[in-house]
Amino acid sequence: MRDVFTEIWESVRRNKLRTSLTGFAVSWGIFMLIVLLGAGNGLQNSFFKGGDRFASNTMMFGGGWTSKPYDGLREGRRIRLDEKDILLTGSDAFSDNVDNVIATVGVNGTASYGKKSLSVYIEGNYPERASMEKIEILHGRYINDKDIKDRRKVVVLPQSAAEGLLPDNAPLEDIIGKHIRVGNFSWLVVGVNKTDRMRGNEQIAAPFTTVKEIYNKGEDVDDVTFSFHGLDTEKANEEFETKLRAAINLRHRAAPDDNRALWIWNRFTQNLQMSTVGSILNVALWIIGLFTLLGGIVGVSNIMLITVKERTHEFGIRKAIGARPWDITKLILAESVTITAVFGYIGMFLGMLACQILDKTVGQAKVAVMDEQIAMLVNPTVGLDVAIEATLVLIIAGSLAGLFPARKASKVRPIEALRAE
Repeated sequence: MRDVFTEIWESVRRNKLRTSLTGFAVSWGIFMLIVLLGAGNGLQNSFFKGGDRFASNTMMFGGGWTSKPYDGLREGRRIRLDEKDILLTGSDAFSDNVDNVIATVGVNGTASYGKKSLSVYIEGNYPERASMEKIEILHGRYINDKDIKDRRKVVVLPQSAAEGLLPDNAPLEDIIGKHIRVGNFSWLVVGVNKTDRMRGNEQIAAPFTTVKEIYNKGEDVDDVTFSFHGLDTEKANEEFETKLRAAINLRHRAAPDDNRALWIWNRFTQNLQMSTVGSILNVALWIIGLFTLLGGIVGVSNIMLITVKERTHEFGIRKAIGARPWDITKLILAESVTITAVFGYIGMFLGMLACQILDKTVGQAKVAVMDEQIAMLVNPTVGLDVAIEATLVLIIAGSLAGLFPARKASKVRPIEALRAE
């Protein structure tokens, strides 16, 4: 083995410039592959960052407008949900999958505190909402069961609303325990949660029972949310949604298959779709990177063909004194893999370094989306698994690059080789 590497070194030393240019092509190819994969990971992490803000095993549905006539009624009717839809969702018909069922109801109004006021939407909610939507409480607490039972006039403010009502530069916790007015009613502030405009939760949260009572909402609800279990595949979720839509639609005398009469937001299938998009993006980046690497591999193959031609006389002598075809093949393949691996690892190291630089520069930059600052790239790096995959790519690429030249060298006939100049 030592003799093999000695011969490889001598061959490289005799052709420094040619080997360096070819090696640069290989380094550039693997460098671009690593950078592309790192940037792709950063984009996916940024794009999917909001995916963990909701419990993935939750669904929400609400009334829409009928799009087809049914049961003697024309299309274009508004479907308004009510408390019977909550009971139906939590009934035995769906008990195999449905866990907790909650609903919301709300009204627009004007909130005021001291000399400040702002337009708000006060929404009646349940304690389970905090876990379903992973609401982050900054100060105080969220709505609890006693608030629901006693119909307390308490509210949880989003951070943006608290900042809008408090004096400039006042700490958020100052509003905890204070009373604000929303319309004609006084509400006790018991908590402040982090504002998430991407999720649309800037509304003020209050006990569901309180909002229904003081705003005379009757049995109407705006939407219904529930957690579920046992729906682990996209097909199972689609079948469940079809069954749920049919049941709710029939309650409101709408066609069972009228998708517009009832909208359903399934966070499980949404996550599956996002994962599919991420997988497609990852495959696309691998393809682009491998095609970039292909240019370097072609260069290695070309230099090995030239090496074979230049050493034809030498190979003839080797075979004349007893060298086997495999000995010649092994020498060419070893040189090809060595050149590819050495320069490939240089490119891989530089690529990982570039990813770290991206993380410290572009990764820290943010863009405003719906008044929220979103990072352009989140952790645009590659992991150990990618490094292992890149290593396999290098070994395979080096072998393929030297395969044809090695076969050509192994077929050299001693008599013809000795005649070659």
